[in-house]
Amino acid sequence: MKVRQFFGMAAVILMGAACMSMMPDDQQKSRLVEEGGTGPYKAIMKEEATLKAHTVFVPQDLSKFNKNNPLPVLVWGNGACSNSPFEHYKFLNEIASYGFIVVATGYIPMTDEWYRGPMSTTEQQIESIDWVEAQNADKNSPYYQKIDVKNIAVAGMSCGGLQTLFNCADPRIKTLMICNSGLFNQENAGSAVGGMPMPPKSKLKEIHTSIIYILGGETDIAYQNGMDDFHRIDHVPACATNYPVGHGGTYAQPHGGEFSVVALAWLQWQLKGDQTAAKLFKGQDCGLSTREKWTIEKNQKFDTLK
Repeated sequence: MKVRQFFGMAAVILMGAACMSMMPDDQQKSRLVEEGGTGPYKAIMKEEATLKAHTVFVPQDLSKFNKNNPLPVLVWGNGACSNSPFEHYKFLNEIASYGFIVVATGYIPMTDEWYRGPMSTTEQQIESIDWVEAQNADKNSPYYQKIDVKNIAVAGMSCGGLQTLFNCADPRIKTLMICNSGLFNQENAGSAVGGMPMPPKSKLKEIHTSIIYILGGETDIAYQNGMDDFHRIDHVPACATNYPVGHGGTYAQPHGGEFSVVALAWLQWQLKGDQTAAKLFKGQDCGLSTREKWTIEKNQKFDTLK
């Protein structure tokens, strides 16, 4: 059961009301989640005809964004190597509502039913990055010159975190966010499920950006792997945060719960340069160190982050 949990399959039951709008079969589906989120830019979850097998979360009103105020990017990989963000859509929608475009691996979850199709692949995250670059450059795209392609975060939960670490060397990435995940050691690699990416620990040396681990505390089955990763990373700024909820995190709670708070602050700091958000992480008495139940550890390079 623990291995099954590691891939996000027993962690979260998606609850709560969300509005749905189903388009005709020849048009793209969309879904309004939690009234668009709590941020200043009410978001929508949608399909895009130009990007198969992915789900996009983005502010509904794109007129507020342009080349002087573009949307930073979050590329997301799902737990269980699921080819649908059905476990994480509240969390991702909340981030989008603060002025980000989120491109998640997999098919749009139009209901709260579990996805039971084929597994996702690591290449889908690269497809997401390629797509945002192409859309930003296409004069016929609604996203033309509205995406900040210089500020791209790649992230994922559980298997999605392994996919992220597999892709970590891509030079287009500005920061990494590894959630409830970490690379396997040789001694526990046999507990992995077939079909998952299995980079060796040496892959960590290919990271060229800042990186945050967001883990569920000691009861998170990924805790040991994630913390081992963190303790090995000494060449780039890194921190490890923990909130004691286990492997499932808080993704299915209203607006993504506590994990949204930390993830959003990290993205606002690393992709938007928001110094207020930075206070959650910077300094000996940073905001996260005093936030109930959270803990944070930082490596020696962390203080070089501006």
